[in-house]
Amino acid sequence: MNISFLASHGGSSAKAIIAAMLSGELAAEPGILITNNVLSGIFQWCKDNDFPVHHISSKTHADEDAALLAALQAAGTDIVVCSGYMKKVGPKTLKAFPGRILNIHPSLLPKHGGQGLYGDKVHAAVLAAGETESGATVHIVTAEYDDGPILGQSRVSVTPGDTVETLRRKVQDTEPGLYIDCLKRVLTRP
Repeated sequence: MNISFLASHGGSSAKAIIAAMLSGELAAEPGILITNNVLSGIFQWCKDNDFPVHHISSKTHADEDAALLAALQAAGTDIVVCSGYMKKVGPKTLKAFPGRILNIHPSLLPKHGGQGLYGDKVHAAVLAAGETESGATVHIVTAEYDDGPILGQSRVSVTPGDTVETLRRKVQDTEPGLYIDCLKRVLTRP
């Protein structure tokens, strides 16, 4: 199986999953990474580590969805992992990889998900709601934001005095292990 990645910023989950594949912890081969942000940390990381990276955005391609799909297919991609990808995956790509595009969201979906809720906005919403628990959710990507079937969740306590920053760190610390565990299950299902 070949796993490729979509990322917009730091790509911390992508880095952890690539390391797990290279060490043999995850029985899959790394494909490519596509970013819509050439100034992102993950783009530079790929360059520094000789990992195949492509910049595909509305600035580089008139039909971004078709370009994304073509690059993924050319790399022999079986599974697509979103690692902080800040764009909606287009219908052509969704149709070509049904049930095989995964995303991680920094809350316990279905709470605090949907359009406009990403990154620190999610953590702020969790705190504003007075939640006592948060975490991360790995789910299948569908045409709607954060609406696909849930594959797994990690949980962290929200404690008095938590800030957006402290909550972000708690949740981020759980994300790589959660993603890798979910991918192991996906890779072994028929």
